[in-house]
Amino acid sequence: MCGIIAYFGNKNVVPVLINGLKKLEYRGYDSAGICLWSENGLYSAKVKGRVSELEKNVLSPWSSTIGIAHTRWATHGEPSEVNAHPHFDCKKEIAVVHNGIIENYSALKEILEKEGHKFISKTDSEVLSHLIEKFYLPAGQAGDENLEEAVVKALKLVEGTFGIAVICKKERKIVVAKRGSPIVLGIGNKESIIASDAVAVLEYTKRVIYLNDNEMAVLTENNYSIKNFDGQVVEKAIDEVKWSAAEIEKKGYKHFMLKEIFEQPEAVANTLRGRLDNNLKVKLSINIDLKPIKRIVIVACGTAWHAGLIGKHFIEKIAKIPVEVDYASEFRYRDPIVGPSDLFVVVSQSGETADTIAALREAKIKGAKTLGIINVVGSTMAREVDSGIYLHAGPEIGVASTKAFSCQVTALMLFACFVAQKKDKKIEKELFDEIYSLPEKINEVLGQEEEIIGIAKEFKDARDFMYLGRGMNFPVALEGALKLKEISYIHAEGYPAGELKHGPIALVDSSMPLVFLVPKDSTYTKILSNIEEVHARGGQVIVVADEVGDNLLNLTKNVIKVPKCREEIMPIINTITLQLLAYHIANLKGIDVDKPKNLAKSVTVE
Repeated sequence: MCGIIAYFGNKNVVPVLINGLKKLEYRGYDSAGICLWSENGLYSAKVKGRVSELEKNVLSPWSSTIGIAHTRWATHGEPSEVNAHPHFDCKKEIAVVHNGIIENYSALKEILEKEGHKFISKTDSEVLSHLIEKFYLPAGQAGDENLEEAVVKALKLVEGTFGIAVICKKERKIVVAKRGSPIVLGIGNKESIIASDAVAVLEYTKRVIYLNDNEMAVLTENNYSIKNFDGQVVEKAIDEVKWSAAEIEKKGYKHFMLKEIFEQPEAVANTLRGRLDNNLKVKLSINIDLKPIKRIVIVACGTAWHAGLIGKHFIEKIAKIPVEVDYASEFRYRDPIVGPSDLFVVVSQSGETADTIAALREAKIKGAKTLGIINVVGSTMAREVDSGIYLHAGPEIGVASTKAFSCQVTALMLFACFVAQKKDKKIEKELFDEIYSLPEKINEVLGQEEEIIGIAKEFKDARDFMYLGRGMNFPVALEGALKLKEISYIHAEGYPAGELKHGPIALVDSSMPLVFLVPKDSTYTKILSNIEEVHARGGQVIVVADEVGDNLLNLTKNVIKVPKCREEIMPIINTITLQLLAYHIANLKGIDVDKPKNLAKSVTVE
């Protein structure tokens, strides 16, 4: 969840590290720290709070061409200057920044304390600096420096996940290692940049190498090497990142989230591009034999799980294959029944979600074929699945996912059509026409922003919200409620509309807004009855509808009109209205929408 960056090159390292941390702040923002190497020792600064506070504390005369830095999302130990990274050994000669969780840190700390090591923080990460110190040769043995060896020996005792960068006063190098937490190495002109995410290196280079688990990189003057933990040199291909640095700027929008909401027409068009031809065929580069597949299991977390629920509707309706959708965080804590006749589909924006990676590995052990629906090329999931569908949504910086969700749903719709065609099922031309029209229809929804702002102003002070929908719109209700919770801190719940009278209606009163998703389909009259029930009890009703008549206007004035479209397309259209509603409520409340409290973008720890 935290962000790390390290640099060895020919530039003054301070602005490189600070700018990199700002790019990575979506991964954590409760404290930050920096450490520079010089021949005279290590110089560091740490703060509680945002990277901007760290920037004020880094003295302008500081200068070096080697350094490491960190922005933290707290797991062990409260946000504080002491708990901020980097962490040091007893002599302050070794500095470590760490992303991940050391599961056996208590046992290791107890051993180290008995050996005389003194700990000053409440973090699990500090164990790493002292472990490395334990295996580093004593002072006075010049010429026998062994930072790489000490790091490997330390990490072989560690249970858990880590992406780390280490510097030592006695050695002019940076040692980096990975297990379970992402690390990317940027290859520049006589410079090397390490980061948790490629977004932090794009200003300097698009040429990157993604480290695999149990690999380490050693950065030295004008050079780098990559080895496994057994000391064997690993030859790695250099990839090229397709994004530009400009794509991760706000471009005049107040928040990344709002920018990314308005990027959805282009993002969805990119997901579709080249995948539908004029002969009504879906073209996906899936190299899995689908004929033996009897069942599809979709596994994801958070917003991606909601996309999976919508995908279940698509696949079962269009391809006629049974689908199960599971929380990745729950999947492997029972003995899941999955095997060679199953296709195991993981959905993730980052491709680094720890729970989803763990579920993927469990499914592979049990013999399932695996498919990834992923945005980040080169991510752990992208490398480990048998085949995949890239979203091409571009970088998503806002913590609350928006355009990635729309692209995930679009990709799942394409996948459903692809599977159906592989099984010789015909897809209606009308559905293809609707899919083609998605970017245009999304633009129509975005044109309703002023009306949505008006509704946001009326209900921004509500204490609770309820979202209700049927069929494919039930997951949309869940996603709408999640967005509101994430960024406005208003309690919200999503329900199937038919469940209203089975308990939730007890909560209805004049202070609670209820958001109804009301497509003019076979469920229309039933949802209208639900609205009547709420209206009769004095509930505040907000309606998202593709057809607005007197029957709705007699029940509420709070109506968001969306374009008419087939039910397969409706979840994307409706969700975008709820993204805008959540955004504007949070913005009106004065909340930093891109950095909601207690949340980080990429959940790389369990």
